[in-house]
Amino acid sequence: MPSLAERLKAETHSLHRAAERSTFMGVLLRGRMERPAYCDLLRNLHAVYAALEPALARHAHHPAIAPVLLPGLGRAPALADDLRVLHGDSWAEDFGLQPASTRYVNRLHAIDAAQPGLLLAHAYVRYLGDLSGGQLLRRIVADSLRPPAGSGIAFYQFGGPAATLALTQAFRAGLEKIVVDAAGVDALVAEARLAFELHRSLFDELAHAHRLADDPRAAAATRAGG
Repeated sequence: MPSLAERLKAETHSLHRAAERSTFMGVLLRGRMERPAYCDLLRNLHAVYAALEPALARHAHHPAIAPVLLPGLGRAPALADDLRVLHGDSWAEDFGLQPASTRYVNRLHAIDAAQPGLLLAHAYVRYLGDLSGGQLLRRIVADSLRPPAGSGIAFYQFGGPAATLALTQAFRAGLEKIVVDAAGVDALVAEARLAFELHRSLFDELAHAHRLADDPRAAAATRAGG
């Protein structure tokens, strides 16, 4: 029988790929994103983490959360720091929340109150993404947006390569320690799929808001490689 981690990975794979191949992420990955669009992304992600991280802390002893609630994972303060560097102190007022972010925050509040174990699915989607693909984005953002040296990329920094790898391994090891029944695994997989769907909606909304367009050459290359 597949483990929780194996099912999460396998049953979110297509949604994960769809989010990665969205227009918004394509522009970001090619290093062609303007600073306002990137700051808009960070502002919306900050709202998600500002809901997720206090909820995780409130349920720190829950058996589905305790094994993966690791020191050094929190991202909300780093996002706020990056927004101040890249935009200024008025970032919260100057960038509004997209509808997908509002739905995401509302969902996090709902499960915080009624089904806290499902917060694990959102921790899985966000933190493992930050620890893996986020490291590629760190270099792209530094090269394309050129923030002041050593700043503006705190979101992706976990204390260096060794510390990042250790956190990744510890999170994955924590997943293996979580014991849930079959119905619980199904619910967590469904929640992780919802998280990826909300991310894809957010990326589409941001692309529309900033009038970003697909690059046909990049799309063709993606199809050829995929």
